[in-house]
Amino acid sequence: MRESGILMPVSALPSRTGVGELGASAYHLIDLLRENGVKIWQILPLNPVGYGNSPYQPYSSCAGDELYISLDALQEEGLLSEPVPAFRERADRVDYEAVRAFKEPYLKAAYDTFAKKDGKAGEAYQNFVSQEWVSDYAVFRALKKKNGGRCWNEWEPADRDWPKTRGALAAEIEEEAQYQMFLQYLFYTQWMKVKQAANDAGIRVMGDVPFYVGVDSVDVWGGRDNFLLDTDGRPIFIAGVPPDYFSATGQRWGNPIYDWDYLKKNGYQFWVDRIGYSNKLFDIIRIDHFRAFDTFWKIPATCPTAVEGEWIEAPGYEVIDTLLEKLPGVCLVAEDLGDLRPEVLVLKEHYGLKGMKVLVFSINTDGKYAFDSFPEKENLICYTGTHDNSPLMEWYADLTRAAKRKVRAFLKRSGIKTGSVHDRLLTYALTGKADIAIVPMADILGLGKEGHINTPGTVGSPNWEWRMPDFDRAERMLSRYRRLLTNR
Repeated sequence: MRESGILMPVSALPSRTGVGELGASAYHLIDLLRENGVKIWQILPLNPVGYGNSPYQPYSSCAGDELYISLDALQEEGLLSEPVPAFRERADRVDYEAVRAFKEPYLKAAYDTFAKKDGKAGEAYQNFVSQEWVSDYAVFRALKKKNGGRCWNEWEPADRDWPKTRGALAAEIEEEAQYQMFLQYLFYTQWMKVKQAANDAGIRVMGDVPFYVGVDSVDVWGGRDNFLLDTDGRPIFIAGVPPDYFSATGQRWGNPIYDWDYLKKNGYQFWVDRIGYSNKLFDIIRIDHFRAFDTFWKIPATCPTAVEGEWIEAPGYEVIDTLLEKLPGVCLVAEDLGDLRPEVLVLKEHYGLKGMKVLVFSINTDGKYAFDSFPEKENLICYTGTHDNSPLMEWYADLTRAAKRKVRAFLKRSGIKTGSVHDRLLTYALTGKADIAIVPMADILGLGKEGHINTPGTVGSPNWEWRMPDFDRAERMLSRYRRLLTNR
């Protein structure tokens, strides 16, 4: 049975506090998706955003960002004594720094109330914080605060090497760590309620797991043997991609490269733990940059661009065999976009994994606009776009007049002759043969450049800041496309 989905980051949900939350707006979106026949809600990583507010440079691959904790839900639970005032309620951009500053006093007040009520003694809380990753992350954040927010490899030696010594912590560090564990408990409980509501509505949640982790993360701080680092904890090589559609000098991401020899000796436990925990949070796991399981671009850390890297083979079959053995039933999706060697597709097809096809990437670069049989395969997910490319209407607006004529002519030859170009492009994507068709919310809304989420190869504002100010237009447009979304 074919299904439709919507790509909507949690951060982009409307709310009263300037950023999407795991509260009323998440449940309202679920209701809208159910009413309009949508079966999959795809999100971006929920982990604590790091450098440039990117969810792909998180401080942890297990922790959630406290930014998404619903303050209204805390008030309803009695952890806050009074209703929280609105903060930039209808803003169409997320100001991460301002929102964090606004929310912090309320989160601390909730922690104080929780502690006074002896909430830490509760069985559910104790079971959650007993997980090793929770305490490690909490100490990491506490020490990061003590060290002025600097990357862990710039901390004073005792803090930098704490994962090896597990030494006693000062009282103020211990208290901050307790607070961080509380925040993770709130995030986890709120998220699991949202996921359960989605599942109860017949909707599966697709999470997004980046292939790499950020260097300034608890994953690297506490697991240095898993990565190619020097004795000071700095990457010797870093990840990225060579020159491509997005950038003439390639993309230099800055993530450390895995030490695959060590990972193999350890039974790829890092990957088993990482995907295993994600499997608790999501029904489907999209692995970003899947091609790195086959070959990855290895850039010397001294190089200022990604041009001077080299392709290195990775033990993809061994890793995926291990994941499927240790995590039976896990549902993986391969992000297999870009210029790939055939072996990447062979790897994906060996395991029967769904890949991706993106409408705006399926156009021949010679200008013939043949769409490259975009919707003709079944075992894939077709997208009108992703978080990394222009919304449909921005893409179309930027085409030459001749190119626009070719697109319209193609749609006409495909039997899609009526409606706006926006309507016809969505119809083309949603009536194809692919098992799943996913449309970013910006494309449902018909947004142009104002709906752009991220520009690869760039850092900072306005990346990751797009936000839907309210549900009014979404309600109208989802209803408008209900037949297409439902009758896949």
